[in-house]
Amino acid sequence: MTAPSQLRPSPYEVIADYERRSLAHVAGLPEQLDAPGLWRGVGYRIGSHRLASGFDEVVEILPLPPVTPVPGAQPWMLGVANIRGNLLPIVDLKQFLEGERTVLHEGQRVLIVRQAGGDVAVTIDELYGQRSFVEEQKIDTAGINEGRYSHFIDRAYRLGDHPWGVFSLALLARTPEFRQAAA
Repeated sequence: MTAPSQLRPSPYEVIADYERRSLAHVAGLPEQLDAPGLWRGVGYRIGSHRLASGFDEVVEILPLPPVTPVPGAQPWMLGVANIRGNLLPIVDLKQFLEGERTVLHEGQRVLIVRQAGGDVAVTIDELYGQRSFVEEQKIDTAGINEGRYSHFIDRAYRLGDHPWGVFSLALLARTPEFRQAAA
């Protein structure tokens, strides 16, 4: 009769099996993850626009915290929120860009963006997570960068049936109108 301990795989065998199974599900080979011409960022939606911003521009992604309105602020400035002891302005990005207020919901997310003088949180309609694009997916920005979007989108990619604009949160944070939230 075989002892039960002899039937169990060793911890090394368990880890090796886990690694083998994990690598079978990797979207690209390890050498492709840092391939030339590869761009990666956080994907999200504002209105009907699918956008992505660089990982270096998004400090954090959080659920929408409780917001305290600020009297006399621009309509797109929802107010301020206490995030781990720091007061951050909360901006309705859709209203800033399109003039239409975001319909806030229970699963609402905000992107925390670094800017001079302190971080700011911007609302998004939907979070898609990490997105990767390669040069072969690059398309013309026409149709994606209309209106105010044109100031912040300099390139676009097609992924499946959807165009994705690369949205510069750093440029947004430096825009004088964005920085002047007082009405």
